[in-house]
This record gives sequence, C-alpha cells and structure tokens, in this order.
Amino acid sequence: MSRLEKQHPNADTELNYRNPFELLAATILSAQCTDERVNQVTPALFARYGTPQTLARATQGELEPIIKSTGFFRAKSKSLIGMATAIAEQHRGEVPKTMEALVELPGVGRKTANVVLGHALGVPGLPVDRHVLRVSNRIGIASSNDPEVVEQQLCAAMPPRKWIVTSDTLILHGRRVCKPRPLCEQCAVREDCDYYRAVLGATPAKARGKNPAKGPAKPRLAGRAGRAARHSG
Repeated sequence: MSRLEKQHPNADTELNYRNPFELLAATILSAQCTDERVNQVTPALFARYGTPQTLARATQGELEPIIKSTGFFRAKSKSLIGMATAIAEQHRGEVPKTMEALVELPGVGRKTANVVLGHALGVPGLPVDRHVLRVSNRIGIASSNDPEVVEQQLCAAMPPRKWIVTSDTLILHGRRVCKPRPLCEQCAVREDCDYYRAVLGATPAKARGKNPAKGPAKPRLAGRAGRAARHSG
C-alpha cells in the first residue's frame, strides 16, 4: 500500500460535495455511473434540493429528469427521496454517524455508508467497490468475491486511520492501471502481484529486469493464441 500511495498521491474521492448529505446523495447516484457524470448532475440537483427536508418533498417525476443521465434513474430517484425522508423524519435532518443507522436508510449499503463515514463524518470506514474488489484480489492482499469479507480482510490488515486512503488508493489504481485489461507495465507493485505472476506468467526477477540476458518477461498467451504462437516459434 505504501508503494501504491506513492503512485497515486493524495488519493481521495472524486465526487464533489460540501457536506455529508451531498456526499450521501452523490454516492447513491454513482452506482453504475462515473463520478464525472455524477459531478455534472449534482449542481442542479443540490441547487433545488439541498437539504434532506427539500429532497423529501420532491416527487419522482420532478427528480427523474435531473438525474436521468446517471442511469437507473427511477430506482435512484426512489432511493434518494426515501433516504431524505428517513433522515428528515428519523434523524432530525442530520446524516447519522454510524454504520448501523446509515444502512437502514433506503438505497444505502455498506459501501455507500463507508464512503460517507470515512470522507464526510471522520469515522473510519473502508468502502469496497468493484475496483477495490478486483485490485485487492489480483494483488493477493485479499481473497474473496464477497465485498464484506474483503472489507474485513483489509480492515484487519490496516490501521483504522488508513482505511479510507486504502480504499481511495485501490479505487484509483483500479481506474487508472489495474483495469479489467490491466496496464501491468505501469504498476508500482507488479513484482508482488499474484495476478502478474500467475496469469501473465511473470516472475519477480523478470519483473524487476534482473535477467537481461534473456530479455524482458513476456506475458504468457493462453488458449488458441498461445498454442499458435508456440507452434510458429
């Protein structure tokens, strides 16, 4: 993680927000949508519905045109109104500061709750999204397809003060480098990565370039392409 933090300095959420309520709403909108797109939508949304009380009074028909470009806008509008109503009626208009209370809100799961806790409320949290899940399993610092299990594994390995930056760093690494088709040549932890060694057939010595006589390590081709390459050689 130290090397990844150096590769992605000052990692932070890329969602724009001014308070916990705005971050909560923006994170709900970010499901299956880019942060860039959410940031294009939220200024108009918060100009009209800037508090839980005003958003709770909105109708889906009023809300859907504003958030339509984020995708799944009908479900998201229902979640936003439900979330705002619960905060206004059950929490006196204040975003709750515990995981238990946050996940009781409509449209809020552990990932969303951890984002708000860690970034806006100063409570240690480690959000596990698809990027954290993919990157941590590929590198070998976690081992599960269950986001909650991976959250537990990473939290056990890192001190609470590092939880949010661990998540932010892994998210940025997943967006920029360890994509579904990874850019391994750009990775700061390539020599320690299980995926690079096992799937691409590299070894730490080759990854560090310590065997120049044999040239740089080449990814091992799998399937039909690999057999064709070996036969042609």
